[in-house]
Amino acid sequence: MYFSRLRPRPGAEKSPDFWRALGDGYQLHQLLWSHFGDAPERKRDFIYRVEMTSGLPTFYVVSARPPRSSEGPLSVECKDYDPRIEEGRSFLFSLKANPVVSKRDEDDRQHRHDVVMEAKQKLRAADPGNEAAFTAGLIQEAGAAWLEERMERSGFMIKPEEIRVDGYRQHVYQKPKARGAVRFSTLDFHGRLRVTDAGRFKETLYLGLGPAKAYGCGLLLIRRA
Repeated sequence: MYFSRLRPRPGAEKSPDFWRALGDGYQLHQLLWSHFGDAPERKRDFIYRVEMTSGLPTFYVVSARPPRSSEGPLSVECKDYDPRIEEGRSFLFSLKANPVVSKRDEDDRQHRHDVVMEAKQKLRAADPGNEAAFTAGLIQEAGAAWLEERMERSGFMIKPEEIRVDGYRQHVYQKPKARGAVRFSTLDFHGRLRVTDAGRFKETLYLGLGPAKAYGCGLLLIRRA
């Protein structure tokens, strides 16, 4: 596996073409895909996260193949990614995820629901009119519960007091020639985790957590505690 950082080349922000290439989240994905899409039938084999600093993007990518360098607006830094993972070891982590819960309707069709909106609807049903309760506390509780449900099978454990959940955002992207828009939400997770299963945890680092990976969700970034 490979870990890469792609950043705008010096002076790229002076070009109108650069800003057109950024566009919205879908166009950001296309800009990144230009470094991996070497054939029309190629399927995505990478996860990524984009961080905006002073209005410019930095992409962090974990991939099965190294990204291709090009004459485009992004410079590429790449290294082998084979982190040393041991059970019982602690890491500080950062994660941007699309936390959803799956439910079936009356026709047994499965739908995904935003966990924060789901929690808000339950709160309204239990206590109508209590909008004051829709606070950072609700976001923290709903997000932490979503992550805790995935800890065991993802190879790690987190104590409730060692996780912070915030940055709730709803995203709407219009794909070219598509009838409907792409809609999803994100939460930011930060804290400390302890590895309980080295193999599963390494797989989580390589494959990510949750859906919407094509739009920059799911990459778990870690550093030594």
